[in-house]
Amino acid sequence: MAGTLQRLQESLNEARVAATHKVNEVATMNEKIVEMWPSRASVEKSGNRLTTDSGTKVHDVDHWLKVVDPSTGHHGPSLVEDQIARERIHRFDHERIPERVVHARGAGAHGHFKLHTPIPEFSSAPILNDTTRSTPVFVRFSTVAGSRGSADTVRDVRGFAVKFYTEEGNWDIVGNNIPVFFIQDAIKFPDFVHAAKPEPHNEVPQGQTAHNNFWDFLYLHSESTHMSLWAMSDRGIPRSFRMMQGFGVNTYSLINAQGERTFVKFVWTPELGVHSLVWDEALKLGGQDPDFHRKDLYEAIENGHYPKWQFGIQIVAEKDQDKFEFDILDATKVWPEDLVPVNYIGELVLNRNVDEFFAETEQVAFCTSHVVPGIGFSDDPLLQGRNFSYFDTQITRLGTNWEQLPINRPVCPVMNFNRDGALNHRIHKGKVNYWPNRLEAVPPASLKQEIDSYQEYAAKIVGLKLRVNGTKFREHISQAQLFYNSLAKHEKKHVGAALAFELSHCDEPIVYKRMSERLADIDLTLAQNVARMVGGDIPKEGRQNHGRKAPGLSQTDLPAFKPSIETRRVAMIIADGFDMGIFTAVRTALKAEGATTWVIAPRRGMIFPSGINPESGTGGLMADHHLEGQRSTMFDAIFVCPGAQSTLTLRENGRAVHWVREAFGHLKPIGALGDAVSFLQQAVVLPGVDLAADPNSHEVVTSYGVVTGWKSSVGVLRSLRIEPSTSAFSSAFAYEISKHRCWDRELDGLHTKLAF
Repeated sequence: MAGTLQRLQESLNEARVAATHKVNEVATMNEKIVEMWPSRASVEKSGNRLTTDSGTKVHDVDHWLKVVDPSTGHHGPSLVEDQIARERIHRFDHERIPERVVHARGAGAHGHFKLHTPIPEFSSAPILNDTTRSTPVFVRFSTVAGSRGSADTVRDVRGFAVKFYTEEGNWDIVGNNIPVFFIQDAIKFPDFVHAAKPEPHNEVPQGQTAHNNFWDFLYLHSESTHMSLWAMSDRGIPRSFRMMQGFGVNTYSLINAQGERTFVKFVWTPELGVHSLVWDEALKLGGQDPDFHRKDLYEAIENGHYPKWQFGIQIVAEKDQDKFEFDILDATKVWPEDLVPVNYIGELVLNRNVDEFFAETEQVAFCTSHVVPGIGFSDDPLLQGRNFSYFDTQITRLGTNWEQLPINRPVCPVMNFNRDGALNHRIHKGKVNYWPNRLEAVPPASLKQEIDSYQEYAAKIVGLKLRVNGTKFREHISQAQLFYNSLAKHEKKHVGAALAFELSHCDEPIVYKRMSERLADIDLTLAQNVARMVGGDIPKEGRQNHGRKAPGLSQTDLPAFKPSIETRRVAMIIADGFDMGIFTAVRTALKAEGATTWVIAPRRGMIFPSGINPESGTGGLMADHHLEGQRSTMFDAIFVCPGAQSTLTLRENGRAVHWVREAFGHLKPIGALGDAVSFLQQAVVLPGVDLAADPNSHEVVTSYGVVTGWKSSVGVLRSLRIEPSTSAFSSAFAYEISKHRCWDRELDGLHTKLAF
């Protein structure tokens, strides 16, 4: 009976998901999705039958055509004349395309961009001036160093590439979640990527930079010093793609209708705030759930919690190009926000998952050289090389007609005399394929008649052809100090710990000793601590630190736009005999604010509350996962539900105890009510934490991110606020979740007192 009810519940859930998906598919339709529609083929369409690629129906794909002796059933050789089998094998043998050299592992989604503040004084681009438009976009997030099979949560830079399908053509902002880069000049790309990739003699390590070659390269290129700190900061292990900033990295130009140029940098800031994992958590997730980030993105969109970013620009007038102590064309430098503020002018929303990963996420191709009228380039030497390299590499991966693939096609008309080549999808009707021609067919756009044609900015250039960088390009330490100075106390600790971890994997003394010396140029205490951990020579003195800070560099400067627990994953731990009333109240309160709740129990199956006989087979609750099947690393917070029998069961379950201890060690919010508080007191024993002590009290006690109470009111969040509370458990618990982590727990050393 219980099994029948379980299957019925699962069928209802599947029907609900299918209906929701249909509604979402219609609601998220945009111009690009419509343009791609003729290329879609539904596998699940009723009446479909297997065919060859040429359309012939096939009745058997399990048996190759063979010579068979009907009398004995013995068969002889398979026949090469079997065109059906040959086609299947040939197609399979050629399924793979070359993976990206960098940014190989990625995840993507569709969405739209909406401008809310036009900037005609800076750019004539309609996408930056027309507030009535909703421009389709496709965004791909990625790691940099690892292959397609590497894990999501390795310490690495993350790609953040946006393709706008504008009415004037495709515009690509091909950026990262870090605003600077390791090198200043694109000619160094081959050496840098070789050094960051696995070492050539043994193809180790995969998907991380903890090895000799990477750090050897960084030491020998002091221009990498600034970026290396960003990578070692919490930015290198984001909690989610949805909680990362994105940066265009390079300096571009905006050109207005009067032909005037302004230099610009592009910024994306997530509405959920900028948040990260902790290192132990990232390491464990790499084994427990290597697809953590791509699943997180898919899950959020599928549940209707659409990721959102505000789109900002930093502007420097052409006349002010030289007024800073750094060169604004240097990709290893930030434009500090106290000097060049970010002005937010639009919003990016991702609201539709891909239909097929390969056809969309893997075949999407970005180019920094894809711009539209009103947007141009600069003399940033890294950008100049990227403009050549990105286009070139897409030809290698996808062929010369890569821009005709459905995911890459513009939504605006495309017409020129480019012809032929492998996998050309277009059929051009007409007598001429060149310009000028006697028919005057497809003439070039006229600047006077068509203001949407692309025009290069007429920049005056004076100089000698030399292989050198400007003077300001040769200063590499000041902004590394600026970044480190601007970090919060816990972030500085994380940078030191990350450097100690990475350099401890370098087994050649020259590598970790020299990097220990380099760190003294940034901060002497940092250098000494790292050298002590990795076996380097402890430096006695270092470069004087200028002491300056800048806003926007620390993640603590970038909280959610408002206190929110939207999309936060909360594990609700129960066992047979749990209190259904309190469980339901807490779950309802959390879900009302957009958190997702997951039932975790000793087994995956029906779990029965107190007062219900399990033999009845009804009145129970289906657990989403069992304690061994999921771990605390996969959730943002945990709630331990009360119930006398449930508490007793959990107290005797070592994995349940480990769940709470590990969550505590990873600085996550923990909530417990009623006799579940005794579970924390007796079985888990959280050092330094004050728990609700009086079983007759209605007070809510919050201590180091742990929220407890005995007879406390749960409260419904929609009628309360996400804020500290001593009377409403839901408010207090949600507030701790909205803070992401309890950093005081780490700063006071409490997390080191538990084994997790």
